[in-house]
Amino acid sequence: MTTGVDLGQPQAQSVRSDEDVVRVRQLVRAVAVSVKLSLVDQTKVVTAASELARNTLVYGGGGSVEVTVVDNGRRKGVQIVFADSGPGIADLDLAMTDGYTSGGGLGLGLSGSRRLVDEFQIETSAGTGTRITVTKWSR
Repeated sequence: MTTGVDLGQPQAQSVRSDEDVVRVRQLVRAVAVSVKLSLVDQTKVVTAASELARNTLVYGGGGSVEVTVVDNGRRKGVQIVFADSGPGIADLDLAMTDGYTSGGGLGLGLSGSRRLVDEFQIETSAGTGTRITVTKWSR
C-alpha cells in the first residue's frame, strides 16, 4: 500500500480551516501506518493531532503542522510539531490541568492530548504564539 507520503522528508500542512484539520488527521494517520504503529496507537496519535490542530486553528488563529518520521535506533515513531503565532497560552499551568478545557475542541484539552502520546513538549509566551511537539513511538 502506498500512502503518498515521502517518509524521508517532513510533511507540512497549514492549518487555516476545518478542512485543514481533517488533512492533518489524514496525514498523521498515513505516517502512523507507515511506521507500523498499532491500531490503538494510531488512534491515540490521530486523536491528539486532531485536538492540537483544532487548538492551533481556534486559539492560535491558524498556523502550521509538520509531521516527521523519527527513528531512535530501536524503533520508529511519528513526531508532530504544531506552531502558531497567536496570543500564546496565558496560564500554562491551568491549561495543563487535567479536565481543563476552554471549550470548542474534543474536550481533551492539552492534558488529555499529552496522555495520548509518549513525548509532549510545549513552548509558549504571551504575544509570540505556541509551539507543541509530540511524539508517538512504535511498540
